Amino acid sequence: MKIIVDAFGGDNAPLEIIKGCALSVEELGAQIILTGDEKIIRETAEKNNIPLTNIEIENCSEVITMDDKADAVLKTKKDSSMAVGFRLLNEGRGDAFISAGNSGALCMGATLAVKRIKGIKRPAFAPILPSDTGFFMLLDGGANIDCRPEMLCQFALMGSVYMERVMKIKSPRVALANVGTEEHKGSELYQETYRLLSDSGLNFIGNVEGRDIPKGVCDVVVCDGFTGNLILKTYEGVAITMMKKLKHIFADSTKGKLAAALVMKDLKELKTKFNYNAYGGAPILGASKPVFKAHGDSKAETLKNAVKLSMEYVEADAIKEISSSL
Repeated sequence: MKIIVDAFGGDNAPLEIIKGCALSVEELGAQIILTGDEKIIRETAEKNNIPLTNIEIENCSEVITMDDKADAVLKTKKDSSMAVGFRLLNEGRGDAFISAGNSGALCMGATLAVKRIKGIKRPAFAPILPSDTGFFMLLDGGANIDCRPEMLCQFALMGSVYMERVMKIKSPRVALANVGTEEHKGSELYQETYRLLSDSGLNFIGNVEGRDIPKGVCDVVVCDGFTGNLILKTYEGVAITMMKKLKHIFADSTKGKLAAALVMKDLKELKTKFNYNAYGGAPILGASKPVFKAHGDSKAETLKNAVKLSMEYVEADAIKEISSSL
């Protein structure tokens, strides 16, 4: 399987992206096409002793930065590493495309360059996040600020198919993020979405409040992109803050250090369980071909995990399943 990767997307590009691709070749058996300035890629690999075995390089001269407008990928920077990645995906040169770069540009490219699945009104960011009992999918994670009820229902359908086909969860539980569990709670958008989901045939379990999401009460959390992005960023921020606080508790005194020695294994397991980087990033569900948004601060291991998820997405043929389920 051949995965296209934007070598210059993200805060730690290109070094960590190249490292992650090399890990993907070694541990996952992936074939990689890196898009970006070939000279810089080869110099970086040589300087850091990174093998480029089974890694092709598609040379291009531009980079989409975080300051660029979303339409730059289609208009002003057509020879950027992201735009070229989309072109290769459209040409069938690879099976999936991954970038840790500008989210708006990536979403626009997935929508207008790769195109949507027929019948899907809007694609959605769909990150996988850890919970007390396992993990769940959140969508939309920020691609669509303003939504209509039928869009949220399509998000629920796509998330359900992905969790069943890719993450191997039988009959995924779908919940609607809301300010209360009662059917009448929330705005008109959420009340109408509740009615549509109740008749959708999905395993819809009703509304879920923010405090219950981390408990693992559902497998798919559905909301508009504004709400979803707030949930996502708050979730990540609380996890990072709590781990820092725990580190200070155990490191700032002799008593703490002694206690840490007794529970070190449990602390490492806790850190691993709530490490959102373990899932690599988010598929853009609704695009007609597999497109993944890797975390902006992706390190090598994170990028490798994104490659793993994208390979599983392709193997599950989830896009075909979403299309037929519509």
